[in-house]
Amino acid sequence: MSKISMTTPLVEMDGDEMTRIIWKQIKDICILPFVDLKTEYFDLGLKHRDETNDQVTVDSANRTKELGVAVKCATITPNAQRMTEYNLKEMWKSPNGTIRAMLDGTVFRAPIMVKGISPFVSCWKKPITIARHAYGDVYRDTEYRVEEPARADLVITYKDGREERSTIFEFTGGGVVEGLYNTDKSISAFARSCFNYALDVKQSLWFATKDTISKTYDHRFKDIFSEIYENEYKDKFEAAGIEYFYTLIDDAVARVMRSEGGFVWALKNYDGDVMSDMLASACGSLAMMTSVLVSPDGKYEYEAAHGTVTRHYYRYLKGEATSTNPMATLFAWTGALRKRAQLDGLADLEEFAGKLEKASLDTIEDGIITGDLNSLLDHPNKKIVTTEEFLKAVAARI
Repeated sequence: MSKISMTTPLVEMDGDEMTRIIWKQIKDICILPFVDLKTEYFDLGLKHRDETNDQVTVDSANRTKELGVAVKCATITPNAQRMTEYNLKEMWKSPNGTIRAMLDGTVFRAPIMVKGISPFVSCWKKPITIARHAYGDVYRDTEYRVEEPARADLVITYKDGREERSTIFEFTGGGVVEGLYNTDKSISAFARSCFNYALDVKQSLWFATKDTISKTYDHRFKDIFSEIYENEYKDKFEAAGIEYFYTLIDDAVARVMRSEGGFVWALKNYDGDVMSDMLASACGSLAMMTSVLVSPDGKYEYEAAHGTVTRHYYRYLKGEATSTNPMATLFAWTGALRKRAQLDGLADLEEFAGKLEKASLDTIEDGIITGDLNSLLDHPNKKIVTTEEFLKAVAARI
C-alpha cells in the first residue's frame, strides 16, 4: 500500500537508555511501514549532549519554535553517579527544563485510560489533565546551608539603587534558607496556555494555589489568571459551555478525589510535578501517561512522562528480553503526528494517529500486555509479551 505523506517535518529528539531502544522500535514497527515520516533529527542522548556542550538541546528547542511540533524521547538528567558513568564534562541541566524555559511552555499530562484497568479512585471515569507551570519556583531556587547563628534577609535592589529589605529569619543555630521567584510574563504565558488548551479540548479549567498563606507570591498567580480570563477568555469559555474557577489547593484536592474527571487542573511548578505522579500512579503507572509541552504561541512538544527505564536497559545490554511498556512513548508519537496533521490539513495522517492509538488500546484490552500491567489489568486471558512483541501486535491491528 502507498504510505501516508507528510508536508512539514517534526522535530525529533532522541533520548537515552531503554527508551532510546523503544523509540526506534516504535518507528520501525508502528510508523515507518505506514507513514512517509519526515523529521529533523536531534540526538539528545547524554553522550551527544556532552560532546556538543548541550548545544544540541538548545538547537532542538529553537527548531521547535520554527516548525511548531516536536516529539521527544526520555532523557537522562545527570547526577554525580552519571558524571562518572558517562565521563561527563559537567553535570548538564535537565533537557526538559531547558526546552520548557526556551518555549516558556506549560506541561499538560493526562492518563491513558483503558478498559480493564480501573483507577484506584473509583469515581474517576474520565481522564484528568494536569497543567503544570514549567518555570521558576523551587526548580530555579537559590539555597543556602546556614552553619551557625545568622540573620537571613531578603533584599530587592532596583535599577535606581533603591533597596527594599525584609528579614526572613534570625537563626540561633544551623538551618537552611531558600529563595524562590517567578515573573508576571511567565505566569501570564502559563495562564494563556491553560485557557487555550482548555478551549482546544473543550474541558473546564481549574486553578489552585495557596494564596491564603502565600498572600503575595501565590496571590499574584491568582490575580493574573483572573485578569486574563475576564479580559480575554470569559466569552470564549461561555460559548464553549465550559467554566474556569479558582480554589485553594487543599479544596481542589478534595474536589478531585470526589469528581468523575474530564477537566484540566492547572497547578504551579512543584504542585504539578507531584500531582501528575499521583495521578499516574492512581491510574496505573507513568508508562500510561501522556505529556505535552504547549507554549503560549501554540508550539507543541510531545514526550513520555516517565524516565529512561535504566533497570531494563541494563538487562537489555546483557542480552535479556525486556517487557517495557511503550505506551507513553507511543502516544507521544501519535500526539505529535496528530498535531502536525491538524496544522498541515492532512486528514489521512490525523486518522492514522487515531488508528494507532486505538490499536494499542485494543491490544491491551485483548489481554496482550507488558509486565508492568499484569497486576493492573482485569482480564481472564492475559499474555505477557516483550516490548517488541507488543508493538508487533499493535501494528497487526492497524
